[in-house]
Amino acid sequence: MTRKGGKLAAYALLTLSGLCWGAGFPMGKLALRETDAVHMVLLRFAVAALVALPFALRSREARALFRCPPVLWSGVFYGIAFVIQFEGLARTSVALSALLVGAMPAMIALCAPLVGEKVSRISWIGVAGATVGAALIAGRPEGAGTPLGVALSLGSLLVFLAWLLVLRRAPASPPPMAIPAVGVIVAALTVLPIALVMHGPPNLALSPGAWAAIAGQGVFSTLIATAAWQAGSAQVDSASAGVFINIEPLMGAALGVLLFGDRLTMALGLGGLLILGGSFVTVLGEAKAPASPTPA
Repeated sequence: MTRKGGKLAAYALLTLSGLCWGAGFPMGKLALRETDAVHMVLLRFAVAALVALPFALRSREARALFRCPPVLWSGVFYGIAFVIQFEGLARTSVALSALLVGAMPAMIALCAPLVGEKVSRISWIGVAGATVGAALIAGRPEGAGTPLGVALSLGSLLVFLAWLLVLRRAPASPPPMAIPAVGVIVAALTVLPIALVMHGPPNLALSPGAWAAIAGQGVFSTLIATAAWQAGSAQVDSASAGVFINIEPLMGAALGVLLFGDRLTMALGLGGLLILGGSFVTVLGEAKAPASPTPA
């Protein structure tokens, strides 16, 4: 495959991951009508872990990842990040919680030098625009969420950032689906004691609609999204990959307005436009950036 074709495939995978993650917000809000955030995340990862188990156990190389520190830590961070994020979602609207994820590309770009990557001046302009959009949304929730909900949503991004950075140190050529499969299994095992300590065993007597939302989160918004992200982000720079995370907040916000009646305020609308515009500018800047040395 040519370099251009490889990047197009990577962008397609990153787009898929953003769409799947974005769909997780409305599905999560549906499940939260019948259970608490921590139990919902636990059940979500339990579903993902069951589907992932054959990929994690199918070969000796895949099973060896259960002893690989970067993969193990990535799973721990991943599970904790979702617990914090959905505790925030329980206190905010779908649109607000989703749009706050727009701060991630700026955080990823700031950390790009840590993995030996350069960020062009044009990309920094795009990152700045996306950051201003996220700040505008966070600073003017206008009844769409509580200060604690906003703080939890933003705080979860720091843990997601740790997940992304640790994941960069994972083995370069593992068996297909092995790393995301092991990661979600470790995440499920991480969330389990947190949920038991906070609220005890989960209530399994949920409606078919709630279970459908949890299953959709587990398969699409967890396993498939994670696998698509890892495959796509391995082929492009961190800043370019990070921009595609903005598909998640835009889709989540749109579904929040359409399905949950979230009010699209001036701050939410303008912030969303800044996030989208900043994303395109960052991608354009990365296309013109000089090649970065390969990290050791």
